[in-house]
Amino acid sequence: MRNSTRYIMSVGELKRKDNSIAFRNENGNFYIPIESTKEIYCLNEVTVNTKLLDFIAKAGITIHFFNYYGHYSGSFYPKEQLISGNLTVKQAKSYLENREVIAKAIVQGIADNIYEVLYHYYKHDKKEVKSTIDWLKEEVFKYLKNENLDIKRILYIEGEIWQRFYSCFKYFLPETFIFNKRVKRPPDNPMNALISFGNSILYSKTVSQIYNTHLNQSISYLHEPSEGRFSLSLDLAEVFKPVIVYKTIFELVNNRKIQVGKHFDKELNYCLLNTAGKKVFVEAIEKRFESVFQHPRLKRKISYKTAIKLDGYKLIKFIMEGKEFRPFSMKEMV
Repeated sequence: MRNSTRYIMSVGELKRKDNSIAFRNENGNFYIPIESTKEIYCLNEVTVNTKLLDFIAKAGITIHFFNYYGHYSGSFYPKEQLISGNLTVKQAKSYLENREVIAKAIVQGIADNIYEVLYHYYKHDKKEVKSTIDWLKEEVFKYLKNENLDIKRILYIEGEIWQRFYSCFKYFLPETFIFNKRVKRPPDNPMNALISFGNSILYSKTVSQIYNTHLNQSISYLHEPSEGRFSLSLDLAEVFKPVIVYKTIFELVNNRKIQVGKHFDKELNYCLLNTAGKKVFVEAIEKRFESVFQHPRLKRKISYKTAIKLDGYKLIKFIMEGKEFRPFSMKEMV
């Protein structure tokens, strides 16, 4: 069973070589074993051809492409085999009739997981985060129980949750990684660079996990459905950002595994992880994707990566059977 992710960080050409995948750059050919590969992430300028794409499609391999700034550009994945017209119709109907219910559940999941992340620091003598923890517990959790919230108010409280979370960074991160606001395109400082890169990897990982369900990637609930992007992946990725992206960042920064003077390229109006920084970050986030916890309902250990796919199945249960949709929460971990 393939469960391996491969990252390509240099400029080069990806091609089929006999019955293998070969990556060629200025240093020569490097072979990627097809039997143990499920995803390939191209984090630099990589050339491919139709011969390769046909080969990897038959092998069930997905390729994700990123631009110069580390933002997700798109994916090539095999022709969809898990297609359900019935589910797609009901998924669209659920958007029309139950959008707010699903969007609220996602925002509740974001709030739950941010609460758990901040509570960890509160327990380790970072008492300054208490006001945000109390706000989440005493105001946000109660507010989200309101059945009459429209999508604008749901999006407003989501934005406020993230802003309050960002405002806590100064209490447990070194000064060189503090930032004033979230800047995405392009990121303007080391923390924004880390967040953008981590979010892009999480988003593409979620694309791959939803591909293994019958869900339609273009019909979303928290984010507006739009042409040209897999907006459902943005939805399901949200609750995992505090757990996967931000915990990875905090541990790398606080343990000095990522350093401003060593792992970033800074220009006049943007800041990006350099190749060395990307390697450190990729290794850490992949370990987090593959790390496991005891699932209370399944009574077995699962990985964070599997948890993303399970959220897709939970959404299907809601759409098809009306079963309550409760995204992943760190409270489930044992």
